[in-house]
Amino acid sequence: MSDKKTLKVKLVRSVAGTRESHRATVRGLGLRKLNSERVLEDTAAVRGMINKVSYLVKVL
Repeated sequence: MSDKKTLKVKLVRSVAGTRESHRATVRGLGLRKLNSERVLEDTAAVRGMINKVSYLVKVL
């Protein structure tokens, strides 16, 4: 098993009606449909993206 830390992110709110940059950030996190989940490496860049769209996603 790898020593890298990971975060599990889930899209819990729709991106409909949100800013274009927020939609792009959600896609950059690899999330497509509602309730989709991704396991991402815990980096400063990923944490910044999660912080930007924190009202749309949940970190599990």
